[in-house]
Amino acid sequence: MNLILAERALPASRAPAPLLQVEDLAIGYAGSRTSRRVVDGVTFTIAPGEVLALVGESGSGKTTTAQAVLGLLPPNGRIERGAIRLGDEDIAHWPERRLAALRGTRISLIPQDPTTSLNPVRTVGAQIAEILRIHGEHDPALLRARVLDLLGRVGLEPAATRAGQYPHQLSGGMRQRVLIAIAVALRPELIVADEPTSALDVTVQRRILDLLDELRQQDGTAVLLVTHDLGVAADRADRAVVLRHGQVQEAGSVRQVLAAPRSAYARQLLADAPSLATPRLRPPVPENAPQLVTVERLVQDYPSSAGTPFRAVDGVGFSVAAGTTHALVGESGSGKTTTARIIAGFLRPTAGYVAVDGTDVARLSGEALRQYRRTAQLVFQNPFASLDPRQPIGAIIGEPLRNFGGASRATREGQVRAMAARVGLPEDALDRLPTALSGGQRQRVAIARALVLQPRLVVLDEAVSALDVTVQARILDLLRELQRDLGLTYIFVSHDLSVVRLIADTVSVMRAGRVVETGPVEAVFRNPADPYTRDLIAAIPGGAAGAREVVP
Repeated sequence: MNLILAERALPASRAPAPLLQVEDLAIGYAGSRTSRRVVDGVTFTIAPGEVLALVGESGSGKTTTAQAVLGLLPPNGRIERGAIRLGDEDIAHWPERRLAALRGTRISLIPQDPTTSLNPVRTVGAQIAEILRIHGEHDPALLRARVLDLLGRVGLEPAATRAGQYPHQLSGGMRQRVLIAIAVALRPELIVADEPTSALDVTVQRRILDLLDELRQQDGTAVLLVTHDLGVAADRADRAVVLRHGQVQEAGSVRQVLAAPRSAYARQLLADAPSLATPRLRPPVPENAPQLVTVERLVQDYPSSAGTPFRAVDGVGFSVAAGTTHALVGESGSGKTTTARIIAGFLRPTAGYVAVDGTDVARLSGEALRQYRRTAQLVFQNPFASLDPRQPIGAIIGEPLRNFGGASRATREGQVRAMAARVGLPEDALDRLPTALSGGQRQRVAIARALVLQPRLVVLDEAVSALDVTVQARILDLLRELQRDLGLTYIFVSHDLSVVRLIADTVSVMRAGRVVETGPVEAVFRNPADPYTRDLIAAIPGGAAGAREVVP
């Protein structure tokens, strides 16, 4: 591994004394009968103006630790041991009244999901003004001036217009800027940023993180950055603390942790992070390879309140060779998911031609469309929402077989067991409900359900984006293995180019419903022709940390 890292310059105003000291922190959650410890012995410090990343998978304890720093543990959470020192004061066991006075003034939170963190029935200006009003500013003219100044600082212009808008009138990136404006309104000493960009497209993510960096440098604010993405930590943090099962596995400068991780877990996280991983060079697709999918002049219009139809897909065309993976990439609203759903037979296009294995999908209806499910299957993004929580896993995987009939119950059960084993599910999982399985296991169930009819084409719509990086890496390995063994063809929909580079043979980059660039993955990555493609590639996290050499 050759990892080239540039050391981040620490702020010149950095004081020798820590701003925050977390010492031997232990946190438990009380259940109906017993208490479960989820953080055990966590220790770290943050200096003024410094960025410390708390890195780990779901269940690692990173968010619980951040909640404790903010005094926002859930009602059944309790600090069992340790100290949280802000300056010279241990705030670990302060009552809520004292903690509430700290939040906003000395410590602020940027939450993960801008969709659920803002009040949908209040304007964004009113919501920014509220934090100022709570902390003593009541003059209407001064309040408005401060709100407009804050909106301008976070790049929401024209500020007067934005102040009067409601959250639903703003994009995801704009809503996250509103949350940042609220967080920095009182110039706190410490900002806790809990996965602040995980729900955003990569280019929006980069702009939000750039903004946070800029504001931090202007005000000397320290940042506790909670993230599962080592690439983000590599770009944005001075130091990193890697957590697993509530315990510190690794701590040190980002340079040290990424270049020479001491713990096996940190090494695994580094190996699995798609933005830092070595791309696997795939042989080029032969020019005369038979094409399984052909898309020509595809158009999809939707009605709009303005009267003029909204064109979500505008003249899209590409082809996919049998047995290969073709990626559709682009930001939200690019038309990639709409295109994928048309190919899977879930939408009838306004115009254009889609052929899969010689069948004109756009003309299918009734029984012919139902039979098409044997050829093409769709795997959805969210394994938590796409499985019926009331059905056991065996019934979920076997549902397509029951829908098509023609086989005895014993035969179907044998096929279900064989497919469950094929995707790496333990046999005893077949009797469990989805809630008893991890996220990675649920996605394996979704893949097994899609493959049980032995389709030739599988459309994967952001199928790994909701998974932690190590689980994501295992699912990508599984997809490659299944493709090799079963001759599957994939259409892989993603906004994450680092994942696309690991799994796809060819790619079409979409923007505003159109394909702006298409070709072999390595050619597009090495020499992107369109400025939008170059922008997407530049926004991949981990670029500031360098990259491993591509070894042929």
